[in-house]
Amino acid sequence: MTESDRDLLTKVPAVTLGFWIIKILATTLGETGGDTVSMTLGLGYLAGTGIFLAALIVLVAAQIAARRFHPMLYWATIIASTTAGTTMADFADRSLGIGYAGGSLLLLACVVASLVVWWRMTGSISVETVHSPRAEIFYWITITFSQTLGTALGDWIADDTPLGYEGGALLFGAALALIVLAYYRTGISRVALFWAAFILTRPLGATVGDYLDKPVADGGLAFSRPLATLVLGGAILALLFILPQRAGTHEGATA
Repeated sequence: MTESDRDLLTKVPAVTLGFWIIKILATTLGETGGDTVSMTLGLGYLAGTGIFLAALIVLVAAQIAARRFHPMLYWATIIASTTAGTTMADFADRSLGIGYAGGSLLLLACVVASLVVWWRMTGSISVETVHSPRAEIFYWITITFSQTLGTALGDWIADDTPLGYEGGALLFGAALALIVLAYYRTGISRVALFWAAFILTRPLGATVGDYLDKPVADGGLAFSRPLATLVLGGAILALLFILPQRAGTHEGATA
């Protein structure tokens, strides 16, 4: 590969079916992993947030410092963002008393604001342009807000509506199916569809994760949170070896 070829590579993976499979597993792990630290280990939401945010900052710095795409590093950073999102959302919704609806609306505003500032500063919010340190910073800020939003949204639908965990998972799964249909059948911006899908995979993971580890009396399956986290982590690790992981390119990318 020539130097000019390397310049066209981003440090995030190409958006393939494998990407979405691993992303959904990672978001589910984020829910069970975050709940393991804050609830099962009894550290609480604030301490859990501090732990996962510290890990996220270190991993984002490593991701930005890297000269090329590293699948393990990238997905470790995604997992850190989704576990941090779990504990941050729970801390805001429950400890601070904002509530699921209020937290979801506040975080949606943060996601939109991050995307708008990113677009104004770089001219594009396409993942195919995540090549410079500035774009990477906006990318990870937006992702962390979206992961936190997804947790709050998933909890809102599962806990405050009659749908419950199973119904919530079906709702978000159906919404993702509509996005796939729009991708193949309409001319809607691919960038907009990507971010819509990226955000919706998080509440899907949140509801599935809660369904796995919440008590039977609360509508869950009461699986061990640490065990579910380990199984999900093992599945992600296996898929990283089985499914192709290649860097995306930013050649011809649009906003």
